[in-house]
Amino acid sequence: MSARIVLLVTSPRLPAGLLTAAAWDVVRSAPVLAGGESALTTAVRAVGTEVTVIEAGATQALLDAVAAHGTAVWLAGPAGDEALARELGLRLARQPGLAELELMYGSWDPPGARLLDAVEVMDRLASPGGDPWKRSQTHRSLAGFLLEECYEAYDAISADDTDALREELGDVLLQVLLHARLAEELPEGERWSVDDVAGGLVDKMVRRNPHVFAGAEAGTLEEIEASWERIKQAEKARASVLDGIALSQPALALAAKILDRAGRIGLAVPPPLADTQVDPEARLGASLLATVAAARQAGIDPEAALRRTTLAYADAVRSAEQPPTP
Repeated sequence: MSARIVLLVTSPRLPAGLLTAAAWDVVRSAPVLAGGESALTTAVRAVGTEVTVIEAGATQALLDAVAAHGTAVWLAGPAGDEALARELGLRLARQPGLAELELMYGSWDPPGARLLDAVEVMDRLASPGGDPWKRSQTHRSLAGFLLEECYEAYDAISADDTDALREELGDVLLQVLLHARLAEELPEGERWSVDDVAGGLVDKMVRRNPHVFAGAEAGTLEEIEASWERIKQAEKARASVLDGIALSQPALALAAKILDRAGRIGLAVPPPLADTQVDPEARLGASLLATVAAARQAGIDPEAALRRTTLAYADAVRSAEQPPTP
């Protein structure tokens, strides 16, 4: 077997000892070097393998180890030690007989790994010595920002701008992470963390999708939706079909949601008639509610319809603002 230097790269987001069988084989069979102490060096030493920490001259140290043993392993740091890999590559390109450079992945980032980075960054920002603005916020002071970020994500969806949507969802996630981090500072018995948020979400998704996680028959989309509603009602034990509706949402969307909830259980509660109302505001409100009811019957989202027409009107206003062409 030809001489080789194995650059062992691992995910810093996984437990240090969680390595592939091939990675464990190579660290048990060859000299192991590293640029500093870490959780990975501790894990490797725990299985009886000696790890030599090299603070300077890593390239030459690896070449000396290869000359003596045929194979040497470098435990790459969290960033992958690209500078060392480049230096080794150039040296071995000039002197190819010294050794071959092999890149080995001992572990990989799982899907969602960067969420761990986001949690870590938020913890740094909201901890002593971090960002004073974030540390001074409360759930109430941030409420408007959460709403604003959701609207901006909605705008990106409406514009079919998936790049903008990716960015705006990041801003929504920032709000979630900040709320969760602030909740860690609540009094004992009230506090919770981002893991509690994620854990509750996971449990809810599993419970409400028995056709995926519990071997239940999937059926039609309508049957799946009906099952979701039954499970949700059993979980919440609500007194009214209207319980759980966000009352702070825009009025047109709120009206459509209430009409939809009532229609789901077959309640035929007629909306108020405009001509029976005693004041102009109430008459206008009744007229608007009747319009929302008509939109629902036609399968039209009244909030989206008004938004579309209003934005078109805004374009017309901008055009009218332009000075006439001489």
